[in-house]
Amino acid sequence: MKKIVLNALLVSAVAFTACKNDKSNETQPEDAQEVAMASEEQGTTFSVDSSATVIEWEGEKPTGSHMGTIKVSEGNFTVNDSAVLSGNFTIDMNSIEVTDLEGDQKANLEAHLKGTVDEKQDDFFNVKKFPTAKFEVTGTSKSEDGKTLLEGNLTIREETKNISFPVSISQEGDMMTLTSEEFTIDRTKWNVNYGSKSVFEGLKDNFVYDDIQLKIDLKAKKA
Repeated sequence: MKKIVLNALLVSAVAFTACKNDKSNETQPEDAQEVAMASEEQGTTFSVDSSATVIEWEGEKPTGSHMGTIKVSEGNFTVNDSAVLSGNFTIDMNSIEVTDLEGDQKANLEAHLKGTVDEKQDDFFNVKKFPTAKFEVTGTSKSEDGKTLLEGNLTIREETKNISFPVSISQEGDMMTLTSEEFTIDRTKWNVNYGSKSVFEGLKDNFVYDDIQLKIDLKAKKA
């Protein structure tokens, strides 16, 4: 019986480690690239519907994870036959929400992430100093398995890196939908260093993983 329990615990530990080290759709941040430009003659322009657009996020630490959402305040895309020619969207960092907690725990974590706690303003996103983040399209490409990759400059805390991630794009009437697969960014590349073992020594198990998992569900209306 003890052997069975031990084996079960071992399997669980391996599965847990695999989840933490899952690097599928991990972005490889590079230097900022020239932003793509397109005229109205080249395609159809869509304005982002901020009320119907959401970015889901998840962060992890050794003892568990937290997840939530963040809103997009504005943006536009020029599209031709479901191919993105140019575009951008602005992320409202003040809208960071934690969805897996309630009450004081929810409020406290949101305040910490936003940097509205005294002496902890720079732990994460410091929304008073950096109220918005931005994504600007630089192009598209195809992955080895045939997926469409949206490439763009992501600016957080005034640090800009070029990333790419898998997306699907569809049009129906006057609406366009752009949905990403889940992908990860290494937050330390944008100077979000709180609790990072790759930045600070001696944290032992009191650390936060560098990767943040994101998923974008963007709706836009014909302009």
